[in-house]
Amino acid sequence: MSKFYVVKTTANQERIVANLMSMVARKNKASIYSILAPKELKGYVIVEAENNEDIVKSIRGVPHIKGIVKGEVNFNEIEHFLSPKKAIEQIKEGYTVEIISGPFKGELAVVKRVDEARNEITVELIEAVVSIPITVKADHVRVVDKKEEGE
Repeated sequence: MSKFYVVKTTANQERIVANLMSMVARKNKASIYSILAPKELKGYVIVEAENNEDIVKSIRGVPHIKGIVKGEVNFNEIEHFLSPKKAIEQIKEGYTVEIISGPFKGELAVVKRVDEARNEITVELIEAVVSIPITVKADHVRVVDKKEEGE
């Protein structure tokens, strides 16, 4: 039965550590089943393995590793990292977004309306002389500032 453990890493080096651990684990034939480095979890990598010793073998000599957090992690504690979130769920009215594709690429805008059913948002460009509402797909924007209007 596999268990979940947490490895502490240098911040912003999680992906590199995960890749290096994977290579070392394959080379040493360690019983490591998965390595997870979620963006939301800075400085940590979650590892699914038979036991703690397999992880110790896999991290030996790997740079940017600070150590192993003592104890195991329950699956229900990491389950939310495994299900992808829709872009529309993370956008609210009043947020400042950057349009990342289409004719207005690179423009900053304020979200005026969110339509979850259609996966679309209506925005108004910040630097436009006349404010014209533009409807774009939620996947075509990146949140820049989460301050809602009125704060």
